[in-house]
Amino acid sequence: MKTTLTTLSTLALLAASVVLPSGVYAQTCLADGLETTPSANFSELTSGNVWHQTTDLVWQRCALGQTWTGTTCSGNAIQYTWQEALALAQQASDTDLLGWRLPNVKELATLTERDCVRPAINTTLFPETPPDDFWTSTPSTSDPDRAWVVAFFNASHSVKEKDRFIYVRLVRNYVDE
Repeated sequence: MKTTLTTLSTLALLAASVVLPSGVYAQTCLADGLETTPSANFSELTSGNVWHQTTDLVWQRCALGQTWTGTTCSGNAIQYTWQEALALAQQASDTDLLGWRLPNVKELATLTERDCVRPAINTTLFPETPPDDFWTSTPSTSDPDRAWVVAFFNASHSVKEKDRFIYVRLVRNYVDE
């Protein structure tokens, strides 16, 4: 019976999700769900970055293509191929020498808010996150033409062809700032 109720709750949650006009996403969360990425586990750093104390990682608050305004992410997130995403991470690291990189699948999964959809992320910390796939640096072990993604639509993981255009969020290790 519990499985049936959980399944029905999840289906109701998915059915209640709506994408609003002009790119604004209407996140839906289970009322009795536990936060998996509570804001209390993060500290704001400089210029649109947050430190996740649980993992000791620093995340960009906005997807690549967006700009942090001090309160939200503005502009449109841009999708890239896997090779482009790796190159952009290297370029970001070379620019400021802070070690930005594409997260691996386990790191990116730590940002998912598992009881929410569209997007499945803490929208206070990561506003305007597209409810879609984001690249990870983790290649598929069974297919050299694919790599892992994390879907911020519903917190799932899958492998996608590396030549597909997918969103990107960069990460780095925490250095006492």
